[in-house]
Amino acid sequence: MTVCLIIPPSSFLLDERVFMSLGILRITAVLELALLRVDVLDLSGVKNYLDAVVDYVAEKPETLHFALTATTPQMPAGSNIASVLRKKQPEAKIILGGPHITLVNAALKSEAKRGTSGRAKIAMLQAEATFDTLVAGDGEEAIFPALAHDAPKLIDADDRTSAMFLSNARLEALPFPARHLVDVSSYHYTIDGVPALSLIAQLGCPFECGFCGGRSSPMLRKVRTRSSQSVVDEMVHLYRTYGITGFMLYDDELNVNQKMLELMRLIARTQKELGVEWRLRGFIKAELFTKEQAEAMHEAGFRWILTGFESGSPKILTNINKKATREDNTRCVELASQAGLKVKALMSIGHPGETRETVEETMEWLLQAKPNDFDVTIITCYPGTPYYDEAVRHSEGVWVYTYPKTGDRLYQLDVDHAVVADYYKGDPDGGYRAYVYTESLSPDELVALRNRVEHRVRQELKIPFNPGAPAVLYEHSMGQRGFPSNVLRSSKA
Repeated sequence: MTVCLIIPPSSFLLDERVFMSLGILRITAVLELALLRVDVLDLSGVKNYLDAVVDYVAEKPETLHFALTATTPQMPAGSNIASVLRKKQPEAKIILGGPHITLVNAALKSEAKRGTSGRAKIAMLQAEATFDTLVAGDGEEAIFPALAHDAPKLIDADDRTSAMFLSNARLEALPFPARHLVDVSSYHYTIDGVPALSLIAQLGCPFECGFCGGRSSPMLRKVRTRSSQSVVDEMVHLYRTYGITGFMLYDDELNVNQKMLELMRLIARTQKELGVEWRLRGFIKAELFTKEQAEAMHEAGFRWILTGFESGSPKILTNINKKATREDNTRCVELASQAGLKVKALMSIGHPGETRETVEETMEWLLQAKPNDFDVTIITCYPGTPYYDEAVRHSEGVWVYTYPKTGDRLYQLDVDHAVVADYYKGDPDGGYRAYVYTESLSPDELVALRNRVEHRVRQELKIPFNPGAPAVLYEHSMGQRGFPSNVLRSSKA
């Protein structure tokens, strides 16, 4: 059996070849370990990606098992790929896993608990009509029953009682992601000028921010950790295999791990033993951040931290259930600066109760706190978020979420996830679209205010905007089927 795992493009991003998709590469490594033949079709940053799918089927007609991963914004591309596979290879089994179907499944469960039937049911029916088998939750064990000829329509591994739900021990035992089956050299990310790769040290975030996906999903809520030694072993592997000395730890929040300080000290000690100097970057939770953590991170080689401060308005921080206060956020920036760490502030607008005044508060906080970089987006409502799951129909094509403690509302325009992707994140230089609005601000007003914050803060703090790399064309010609290495790679099994 040959299994082709497909990474769809993310055309909504300014640069798709920054971080590789590690979840599906970990599943790839598990399949390799089981001695299956595996192809990886990496379509990240490929503009004419469907041409590559057509060519793959023509070159390898014996492949009858395809597995895709997709976030919600990747679903239009994922649906297009499934349609082409269905047409060109009618006998193929097409599997969908990843965040989108996991979140839709969690949202559907929430609807069932409330005795309602709404958008999640529609999204699930749409996925069922497009794909043969859906895998919700951890895919490392679930991929095997999904490949079976008698696989059910839905394999629900997003259940703590399931044998397929990863424990700490099982996460620790997994092979490292099969990065060798993608063109590592085609990914470009640096930390302070040092070439870097991403890795994931732990899974899950226990917090309950209203805008965040997976609040109802055990896979995304339950923190699962690897030992500090396991994480450092992967870093050493990347260093020795690819000569990489930069590492982006793509965990939700590094400092929810009670052994974070142990990990930082082991990273620092390992560098001394190897005689190298690494540069690291990662996410932390502001109200949990301490002076000791900041100093240990700097000693380990961290030079950047990223934090979802989200808003500079106390009202909005309450409405999004952020837990961190404006003062917590300011203190986080100060502690980082004192330890020699740069801060990227991740901000968002368009939350329940958002007004012109609350957006101004966000802008003023950025100007006062002076982070080294920032990102300001218009909020999106994903399946699996309270904003989406707990919204009720307001009118034709419009849903409304009400924050129960204050009564503030967020209105959401219906989005067909199989067609629309530009709601996720647009070009900061005038490319944004809003699919939400509040009692005070229309979609167009939210876009205008977002652009005002972006331009004024960058101008006053002298923070340049880094443009991304455009998508490339997959090249093929009549009678010639050679795949470039950045698109297709195969295991030797």
